[in-house]
Parts: sequence; C-alpha cells; structure tokens
Amino acid sequence: MPYPLAKLPPLDLVRGFVAVGRRMSITLAAQDLHVTQSAVSRQIRALEAHLGVALLVRGFRSVSFTSEGAQLFRMADVWLSQLGDLTEQLRAPERRTPVTITTTIGVASLWLLPRLGDFQAAHPQIDVRVAADNRLIDIDRENVDIAIRYSLRDGVPDTARWLFGESVVPVAHPSLGARELDARELQRHVLLEFDDPGRPWLQWSEWLNARGLGRAQAKGMLRFNQYDQIVHAALAGHGIALGRLALVAPMLADKRLEAVGGQAASATELAYWLVCNPRRSSPDTAVVMQWLAEQAAATASGLGA
Repeated sequence: MPYPLAKLPPLDLVRGFVAVGRRMSITLAAQDLHVTQSAVSRQIRALEAHLGVALLVRGFRSVSFTSEGAQLFRMADVWLSQLGDLTEQLRAPERRTPVTITTTIGVASLWLLPRLGDFQAAHPQIDVRVAADNRLIDIDRENVDIAIRYSLRDGVPDTARWLFGESVVPVAHPSLGARELDARELQRHVLLEFDDPGRPWLQWSEWLNARGLGRAQAKGMLRFNQYDQIVHAALAGHGIALGRLALVAPMLADKRLEAVGGQAASATELAYWLVCNPRRSSPDTAVVMQWLAEQAAATASGLGA
C-alpha cells in the first residue's frame, strides 16, 4: 500500500533542502530561491523535525550531508529535476523539449555531428541537444536522455545496446607517403599522441612495444588532449595518428587518410554502447534511439563487423 500522502514532508521543505544540497551553501540556496537565509535555515530545521533525523552538518560557513541527508538528496534532486522538466512542458506546451545525447568529445565531433544533418532533414519536428563531455556523467542528475558510452561491457548497464566495436590502425595523410612502419620509417615521421595515459590502447608506446619497436625513435611527437584534435592534425598532414577505425572510416573511404603501409587494424576489448535513461522515455527519444541504432549498424557493416 502506498505511503500516506498526508505524512510526506511538504514540498517547500524538500525544495529548500535540495537548493542547499545543490550549492552546499545556505546563502547561495537563499539567493536561488529568492528568500532570506533564515527562511532556508527554518525550512531545513522543519524538514529534519518532520523526518526525525539530522540532514546537514553545519560548520563555520559550510555545510555537509549526514548519511541520511545524502540519501535523501540523491532521490529528491532527481525527482525535483523531473518535476521541473514536466512543469516547463505544461506551462509552454508549444515549446519543444530537445532529446539530449551525451558522449565523449571525440565521438561527438567525429561520429555523431557529421550525421545529425541527415537526422534533422528526416525528422524536422524533433530537436536534438548534444552534451559532449569526457566525464562519465550521471544521466539522471544531468537530465540526459541518451548516452553513447565508450567502455568495456562491464562498464555499462545490462540494458545497454552494443553499437560497434573499437579497432585501432595507424593513419596518415597520403601526402606523407608513409610506408610500413619499422625503425627506419619511424625516423621520417612525427607521431600524433593522445595525451591520456588512462587509455593505453591509444598510446603509441603500447602499439610500438607490441610490435617489438619499443626502442625505435620517431622524428618527433605532437601531443593532444582531445582525440578529435589528433584526427584534424592527421588530416592536415602533421603526422601519423592511431586512428579509431569507427571514427576515421569515412576519411579512409574518401582517401583523406590512408592506413599506413596497409596496416591491418588491431581490435580492442572496448566498444561503443547505447544507453537510454529509463526515467526520461518519450516518443521523440525512441525515434532518436532507433536512428542511432541504424547509424551504428551502418558503421559496423562498413567495418566488417
């Protein structure tokens, strides 16, 4: 039997608590709510009295959650965010709510964005918002509808849908005339390095060591902290990159890049996964999910998957 509505804490008290939790400051929460600090403090004390537990630890000009407060905030913050979204839709039904997709900056720039024009042409009634971020964001907290994750299988929910795998191959602009990479050939070329030790499969040191070339010296190395920058540098003829095949396949197909020396791609255990936020399902989200799945199937087919 549902918990009696009459026993639930008043919405104003929960709203004041969430405002404090989002800012971890009573002063800033008061500014957000356009009330006084004392009013927010009274709301927190009233909510604690209603629940019979302490929710905040108050320090000198600082607050932090108790374990009960952290538990309540995780649930209430998501709930109030969803209530806010619905309120906005009801107040302005003519305003379209975009379907938000999050993925890494590299995948957004090299795989998703080039395809969005076709989606808009086919579905002009649906707005899409791209939230590119290399952080693994909480799709509930950030109000995200769909995530394209780049991960091992155990790093995504069981409900995640496999899109396509990840393979890596050295690529360069044809003007470089890069041949089969060996110790002598490496001396002629600059290597384009992804400056992220957390992804060793995209590091030249690992690729070279695996082929017995760990001691070989390249002409030079350029380092970049975003993967799409590496691809743009390769397209400009600045050096040889470790190309993520799913992302650079169109550039190989139209000869803007070429696999160095006909080198075969080496598969990794990483893959791309489609994750839908079950709390934000809608007809528009379903259309975008289906379109992404179709685009991924075309990509996988092109890779021979």
